[in-house]
Amino acid sequence: MARDFGEREHYPESQTGNSGHFYIDRDGTMEQWVPLNHVAHHVRGFNPQSIGIELVNTGRYPDWFHSGNQIMSEPYPAPQIEALVVLITHLVKQIPGLELVAGHEDLDTGLIPSEDNPGVSIRRKLDPGPLFPWPEFMNKIVLNRYTVTDS
Repeated sequence: MARDFGEREHYPESQTGNSGHFYIDRDGTMEQWVPLNHVAHHVRGFNPQSIGIELVNTGRYPDWFHSGNQIMSEPYPAPQIEALVVLITHLVKQIPGLELVAGHEDLDTGLIPSEDNPGVSIRRKLDPGPLFPWPEFMNKIVLNRYTVTDS
């Protein structure tokens, strides 16, 4: 479903849809959907200056924006995290000046009304969420984690 939606062209200027540059499945299988010289539309406000890496995860599916479905409960498997480390290591070698890594939750902190209860505001982006192993991951890469003071 994500690939179908991501491959539809929504942005004629960049010839891309709503997707990341890379997708990493739970078993570590990796695919590149958008060339690095194109903008991937994956996180509001940061698309032109970022590389979108999506980790397959149930997240809040299927009711992303319902007020009662805001807990992410699927852990990230070791093969998926290992593939992410390999990809980041490769990108650091390919892209001079690459210094920071962030989750969507770090970049898109906007609130929206929930679909089922518009009086309740929820976060637009929560991923990778509390089950992502940030400390272990950061110990395996040379990038620093983005903080709001970096913007």
